Amino acid sequence: MRRLATGLLCLGVGMMVAAAIGCTKISPPTPLSELNPQQLHGHDVFEMHCAGCHNDRNNNALSGPSLMGIFKKEYLPSGAPANDDRVLAAINFGYNMMPALGSTMTPDERQDVLAYLHTL
Repeated sequence: MRRLATGLLCLGVGMMVAAAIGCTKISPPTPLSELNPQQLHGHDVFEMHCAGCHNDRNNNALSGPSLMGIFKKEYLPSGAPANDDRVLAAINFGYNMMPALGSTMTPDERQDVLAYLHTL
């Protein structure tokens, strides 16, 4: 009986440690004052094209999900891998309710937004 209780206690402690390790906190976005020129321009483009639907500096969803920490997670809200190609595809061609924005931005603006999103 004592072995069973000790085993259950060890199992419970192990599960709590595993859960704590799995719950990592995402670091806050880089302060705007520390962005390089490309990232800062990407912020401006984000404000013009994306901020109406997506928050960038807090986790509150608008009509679209927050993009804070988008590249600090393994997957995008859509379930796709969080990488440049998938984010650019969403920008260019849209996804679900998100409209295609590729034709409204220059290639440089899309790259600048991407650089900015990496700072979140």
